[in-house]
Amino acid sequence: MTRPDCYNCKHFFVTWQAHAPRGCRAFGFKTKNLPSVEVFKISGNDCGYYNQKRKKKPSKNNRYI
Repeated sequence: MTRPDCYNCKHFFVTWQAHAPRGCRAFGFKTKNLPSVEVFKISGNDCGYYNQKRKKKPSKNNRYI
């Protein structure tokens, strides 16, 4: 079984901190690795807060004619 992909999770964010460039809003922490990897290392379970991002629909106003 594969771990959830943090890049597709709505709780994932990128920071400006070099020592902790990735974070999880649901768990409230920043880390060097992907948050799902850290959650698995600490708890032994996959992330329970994973929630896939919504896909944005293309705007009708951005048509080029």
